[in-house]
Amino acid sequence: MKKIQACFYRSAGGTEPVREFIKELSLDDKKVIGVDIATVEFGWPVGMPTCRPLGDGLWEVRSRISDQKIARVIFCIADGKMILLHGFIKKTQKTPKPDMDLAKTRKKEMDQ
Repeated sequence: MKKIQACFYRSAGGTEPVREFIKELSLDDKKVIGVDIATVEFGWPVGMPTCRPLGDGLWEVRSRISDQKIARVIFCIADGKMILLHGFIKKTQKTPKPDMDLAKTRKKEMDQ
């Protein structure tokens, strides 16, 4: 049984950025990210290596996908749900500031 349910963040314009990010990936990569999100849903709270806190109420789902790439899905917990705010392919060791800022902005929009 799921402890928390994953839901996609929806912008004021009706887009779901994380859904769009996942749709652009290969089938195998979609499966890897889906399994990692499900691990969080069924095992919350989950620690490393699948999930890590980023601060400010943000967490990341950590996925290793094809071609040695690393994917991240940043989420927050709201109303007992896992809200998927932002997804990206990580190219540096540290989470890039623009990606963090975007996730924070989306979280703030939800809080209003």
